[in-house]
Amino acid sequence: MSVELNHTIVAAHDKQASAQFFAQMLGLEVDPQYGPFIPVQVPNGVTLDFMETSDAITPQHYAFLVSEGDFDAIFSRIRSAGLPYWADPHHHQPGEINHRDGGRGAYFDDPNGHNLEILTRSYGSGPH
Repeated sequence: MSVELNHTIVAAHDKQASAQFFAQMLGLEVDPQYGPFIPVQVPNGVTLDFMETSDAITPQHYAFLVSEGDFDAIFSRIRSAGLPYWADPHHHQPGEINHRDGGRGAYFDDPNGHNLEILTRSYGSGPH
């Protein structure tokens, strides 16, 4: 059996601005609108489909496994934008990154309150 995540819907108050934020921070492109969605495709084939809502948004967590070089580039964009960042998902370690499993990780929020994470090593992949 082959099961792969194909896409997920990301709720946003302004779908175009939110898609642009994700794309800019992660160094990706915004694709043309498809139905009610503004898609951003990540290199492993998963698409983030931004959908506009006027309802309250329940923040979700989106984690992106990136190379060391991509981490540096994304982290530089986070800092250049003056965005707060944390070493943990609960925002208890502001202005820090983590080094779990011998990699690096950081968390930051998008304009809708979604918790975004960049990490260079999958959790549990380091020495035990």
